[in-house]
Order: sequence, then structure tokens, then C-alpha cells
Amino acid sequence: MSNPKQIKSVSRRDFLRYTSLTGGAFVLGAVLPSFSPVWANAATANDTSNTLNLFVSIDDDSTVNIVCHRSEMGQGVRTGIPQIVADELCADWSKVNVVQGLADEAYGSQNTDGSRSIRRFYTTMREMGATARAMLEQAAAQKWSVPVAEVFAENGMIVHKASGKTLSFGQLASAAGQITPPEIKDLTFKSPEQFKLIGKPITSVDLPDVLIGNTTFGQDIKLDGMLYASIERCPVVGGSVKAFDKDAPLKVANVLAVVEMPKQSLPVLFKNLNGVAVLASNTWSALQGRQSLNVTWDLGANQTHDSEAYLTELKQRIVTKGKPFRQIGDAYKAYESSDQTLEATYTLPYLVHAPMEPPAATAVFKDGYCEVWACTQTPQSTQQNVAGALGIDKSKVKVNVTLLGGGFGRKSKPDFSVEAAVLAQKTGKPVKVVWSREDEIRHSYYHAISAQHFQAGIDANNQVTSWLQRTAFPSISWTFTGTTDEPQNNELSLGFGDLPFDIDNLSCETHKAPAHVRIGWMRSVCNIQHGFAIGSFVDELAERVGVSTAKMWLTLIGDDRIVDPKPEGFDYANYGEPDGAFPIETKRLKNVLNELMIKSAADQPTAENEGWGISVHRSFVSYVAVATKVRVENNKVSVLEMHSVIDAGRVINPDRVKSQQEGAMIFGLSIALMSEITLKEGAIEQSNFHDYNVLRMHQSPKIVTHIIESSEAPGGVGEPGVPPVAASVVNAIYHASKTRIRALPVSKHFTV
Repeated sequence: MSNPKQIKSVSRRDFLRYTSLTGGAFVLGAVLPSFSPVWANAATANDTSNTLNLFVSIDDDSTVNIVCHRSEMGQGVRTGIPQIVADELCADWSKVNVVQGLADEAYGSQNTDGSRSIRRFYTTMREMGATARAMLEQAAAQKWSVPVAEVFAENGMIVHKASGKTLSFGQLASAAGQITPPEIKDLTFKSPEQFKLIGKPITSVDLPDVLIGNTTFGQDIKLDGMLYASIERCPVVGGSVKAFDKDAPLKVANVLAVVEMPKQSLPVLFKNLNGVAVLASNTWSALQGRQSLNVTWDLGANQTHDSEAYLTELKQRIVTKGKPFRQIGDAYKAYESSDQTLEATYTLPYLVHAPMEPPAATAVFKDGYCEVWACTQTPQSTQQNVAGALGIDKSKVKVNVTLLGGGFGRKSKPDFSVEAAVLAQKTGKPVKVVWSREDEIRHSYYHAISAQHFQAGIDANNQVTSWLQRTAFPSISWTFTGTTDEPQNNELSLGFGDLPFDIDNLSCETHKAPAHVRIGWMRSVCNIQHGFAIGSFVDELAERVGVSTAKMWLTLIGDDRIVDPKPEGFDYANYGEPDGAFPIETKRLKNVLNELMIKSAADQPTAENEGWGISVHRSFVSYVAVATKVRVENNKVSVLEMHSVIDAGRVINPDRVKSQQEGAMIFGLSIALMSEITLKEGAIEQSNFHDYNVLRMHQSPKIVTHIIESSEAPGGVGEPGVPPVAASVVNAIYHASKTRIRALPVSKHFTV
């Protein structure tokens, strides 16, 4: 609580501006150090530093309105953020009303990704609650003419200790709004023992409406006079329209317009893809009209891309010496002089997010202003990119965030909102762009295809004395530059360059990997391939020297210490955290592993044809260990049971953490067992869930989640569960069948 932040009362006009909520009697805004007040109008188009973390208002009837400026996609952020504020405020939870914030840079980052919603705003939200409580207590003390030390807040009331008199928050709201907010240094905060909401499994505030269908997702938006658009996009990234039949779709009943999308060139950014839109009075007619477009394409340079051939090239390249970026000692010399060696190459295919709800956005353009409704993880990016596409100032773009039917990173790319806005501008009518499942599978931003290579030198005492590791995959940065052809520092920081092993000789290297499709971040990002490769190689090392996998992990990690890759030449990004915050702590990494072995009994004997596999990984500043038990019979793999242990620091809502871990196990199992995107002649070969497989209910095993109780600062939760899963699965398969899988998915080798 040491940050010298500034909290001020806010006018009702500003509150309305940012929330579209009827202003309460008492409104607070928070400002981070060195930032301008959120309600100032001085921010420039390139200035995103004006950071509002939260608004709180209290109505006369004691309703406490708390703005959630992040997007809800099932992870529970619309419950977790208000829990923190309400706890410090001593609010009555039954009177808390959660309000979805509109897109505005004044909120600071609204990017709901990177597992950082709680991590980045925990302290500020506590300050907001404590400040509001202090002002309400001051107002009550003045009303009763007693020292403020004689009053306290409890469950939505201010209580006078001596007399037992009470006043509700609503009765005090107006008077509290006239009081100058206290300095942060003067605030008092609850001790963890006093928390009544933080750390409790509060039910999601959206659950009742979700259960009865009283919710609005992106696909649910309907406006008067709205047109439905379905777009035929070029099957190859970088390709463009040569010709199409504009008249044929207009012969389909209810088709009203055919519009060629603005031609775009590289970099792809978040621009629309080249193609032709068919607009109709209903979705079905738009889809039918689209089928008669008869588009011919100029497929461009990427039409030669073949994912199988490309992966073969990566595998050939990755076994050669790469470009080093972190080094200890002389890994090559130690490797050459070692008593025995082990090397292995691991690969993953392209992957796609496949959220249950494909992208959808609706836009209205009128009198130079645009209003958008979208299931977006990034409302500010939506605002900025829509404004750029329309040629208007972003202040003239209003973005309404709906609930998201899953996201996994796909909906942090606002290309679908840009499409809707462009068509609304061209037609002068409200337009909803509907992505079908086929559109989503074939035209997404993909998780990169990749290859990783490892070599270890082992001495006569079975100790690892040399470790070489290389990674190659097309970079997300290519999406923004069109020219980047190798992994970037921030990607190498995701579970690869931050290797926490205590080895005398280490070399971490990269290789080039040009991009041919839109590359984007997907849940856990590069930790997916790095967690799979490192976790598999540790298991192979354990087998080679004849020790348990857990013992090999503990030996490689070494003593309790803080790992800092920077003195070894790597400018480690650490998920954007400042130096000194959230260090790599080997004690916590070993602890989740040790807890896993105790809780899962993964070190106990199994039946014939069954086996346990384990792995552990730090990502998004949290620590997760996973154990998976499988049976392999008649060339078929069945996943029987999974355990995960997570240390995410202080947990705000354990029920949400458990749900996130369960979802991560299923997401990771899909990646490990069956998901794969392939390309021929530059085009995606898959189209729907019949050929892009994700885990079905009958394939989902028993899943048990264990949460480490911790007083450390909150870490990420949404993504850290995924990276250890694939390694735990293939390791289990090996221990059940003695078949080592180094190329995912498992379905290439076994029936699943």
C-alpha cells in the first residue's frame, strides 16, 4: 500500500460519461502515480497512461455500484474485482451492483488477457474501498458530532461504538461525497484475518441471468433495421479479390447488398481480411447469397505454404546451432566432454482458439459517429481500430462490451468489429457481422506452429552438467510488422528463457521462422510449446538416469533461490512486471510439485497398461504442477484422472480459481490429444469441430484442483494451468506404454 496514488471525488457528469450509469450520490475515481486525473480531457490519441482502475458510486438506497472495466468471458472477473472493493469498503454484498465499463483509455488498460486483471489492480481496488469507507465514516462522525475514531463500517452501515447508533451507506452517501478524500498514506486497511469477501467462494454475479438465458452475448445483439453480413474471405493470408459475381447473391430472397471489403495489404494488424460481404435481412439469406459469389482470388505469395513441409524445415533447422540469448558457462564444451548425452526435438502444430461463441460485432454509423456492440476482450483496441478504419477520431467511437461466450485470446483481436463498422459506414444501416464456425476455424489468428530442441550432457554421477535448448516458431510480432521472422524477447520470456534450473553450463537459443498466417496470442501463448518440451525432456532425463521424474525436477531446480536471467544476458520480460516484483522463486515451484506428489499419489504403482505423468511450470507469475493418469490399451489412450496444484499467491475467489484450473486441464488436454490446424497451398484444411477436435464430455476425466494458501501478491490464474498439461499426458503415456511422443497431438500416434 505504499504507492502514492491519488483518489478524488468525481462529478456525476464524468461518471455518466465513462459508465452510462445513473450517477450515485457518492462517486470516487482512482489515479495511479504520475498519471493525469481520469476525468481530465488532456489525453492525446497516443497517450494511454491515464489510468482509471475503478469507479465506485453509492446511491441513496445504499446500492453500491462498482464498475468492472474488464471483459467477462466466464472467468469471473465481474465478481472478483467487486469482491476486493466491497471487502475493504465493508459493503453489504447483497447491495453491490456491478456495472460494465465502456471503452475508454481513461480506465487504463482494458485488455482482458495476460492473466492480469486481479494481479494489476488488487492494490488499487483495496485503496478504493478503504478510501470510500474512510469518507463514509467521516461523514457519520460529523453527523453525530463524535470523533471519527468512535465509528466503524460494517456490512453497509456505519456504527457508533458507544451508542450503537447506525446510519446506512445510502443515508451518508451525499454527505460523504462532499468530503475531501484522504491521502493513501492515511488509509487503514483490513488485515487478512478481517476479510469477509476476499478469499471466499462468492457465486458469480452473472450466474442467475446465465442460467435463465437473461444475458446478452455478441451474437444476441439486435437493432431495428439491422442487416446481417456474412463475408467470403480470401483463403490465403495476403491474397485478394480478382473478380466475383455481384448479381447472383442479389437473386437470393432477402439479400439486400453485396459489398467488396476494402483491399488490405501487409501487415495484417487488425484490419479486415480481403473478401466480399453479402448483407441480408437475416443470417440464413446472407449465408445462401455468399455461396453464389463465385469469387476468384489472387492468392499471393503465401499460397505455397504447406504446414507439413514447413514443420520438416523447422525440425531440420532446430538441431543446428542457433542464436544465443541467455548463456551460463560453456554448454557446448561441457556437452562434448560429458559421460553420456541425451537429445530430443519436440513439435506442435498450428492451433486455433475455437471459443464456443464465434466472433460477432454489430455497428451503427451515423452523423460521423460509430457505436459498436461486440464480444471483445479489448474495447479500447476496438475503439482505436474502428476509428482508424472509418477515418474518424476515436472519441467518436463508442464500444459496448457484451458477455463473451469464451475468448482464449481470439476476441482480443478486433478485426470483426472493424468489419462491422466498415459495412455500417458503407450501407448507412446497422450491420451485424456474423462469423460462422467455419469462418472462425479458417480465418483466425493462430497459435504458432513450433519446434524445440534440447540436449543435455550428464556426468558419471548422473548429474546434468550441460543444457542446450532451442526454440523456433513464427512470431506474433509478424502480425504487426509483416516482416518479423524470429521469436521475440517477450515470447522467449514465456517459459523458455526463464528456465529455473541450477546448471553450470546453459545455452538458450532461437532460430528463424517466417510467418505465413495471422499469428496471435492464445491462452498461455508460448508457454504451451515451451511447457510441453521442457516437461517432456525432464521426464526423458529421469528415465535415462534411473530416478523418478519428481526427483529429476527437484535436482534440476536446485536450492531455494531467486532466479534472475538478466545477468546471463537475457532481458527477461517477466510478464510486464517491474524489476523486483513477482520474482522467479524456486521454493514455490518445488512446493507445488511436492504438494502434487502428496495429493495425487502419482508416485504409487498403477495397474498394467496404466501410468502417471507429471510436469510443473511457472507462467504469468504463478506456479502450477499437474499429474495425469492414463490407460493405454489396444492402441487407445484414455485419460483417467488429473490433479493440479496452483500457487497463485493470495486467491480472491477460490471457486473461480478451481473453475479456471478445470478449464485449463480440458483446454490443455485438447491441445495434447487431438487439436491440429494444417495448411495446404496456403489455406487452412480444417473447417469445424468434425475435423478440428476439442475434448468432448465423455473424454473428460476426473479433475481435482488443489490451491496453495498464500499471502503473496495475487498472480495470474486464467492461463497458468495449461502449460504443464501436455507434458504430463505424454509422460503418462510413456510410463503406461513405453511409447515416447514428441510430436503433438497424441492422435497422430494413438486413438484418443
